[in-house]
Amino acid sequence: MGDWWTAPGGPAGAVERRWTTVPTRGGGSPGGAGARRGFRRGDMRRPLLPGSGPLAGVSPVLAFLVVAAVFVVAVVVGGMVGTVLLALLAVGVAVLLATTWQRLSPPERLARTLVLAVLVAVTIGVALR
Repeated sequence: MGDWWTAPGGPAGAVERRWTTVPTRGGGSPGGAGARRGFRRGDMRRPLLPGSGPLAGVSPVLAFLVVAAVFVVAVVVGGMVGTVLLALLAVGVAVLLATTWQRLSPPERLARTLVLAVLVAVTIGVALR
C-alpha cells in the first residue's frame, strides 16, 4: 500500500496522507506499533539509555560544565598531566559512543565520531607540546 493511497469513498484522485509504521529495534510493542515515518527519530530530552546508572541523576548542564572545565585545565596545564586528563576524556567519550551506538542515527554517529577524533588530535597535540 505504501505511504500514499486514495481515500475510499472519496472523490476520484483524492489523496490522503497515511503514516506507515516501520519496525523498531527490539521488536517494538506487542501491538505491532513501530516508529512512524515522518517523525523525528527521538526526543532529545529523553535519555538514550534509560536506567539507574552512575550518571542517571547528573544534570546534563553540570556534566557539560565539568567536561569543559577538565578540557580547559588540561589544555592550559599541558604536559603529562594535561595529556592524561585529555586521554581520560577521550576514553569516556569512546565508552559513551560505544554504549549508545545502536541507538544513534548515522549523522549522530558521524558527529560524535568527529568529536572523538578532534579530542584525540588535541590530546596528541598537547602530548607533543
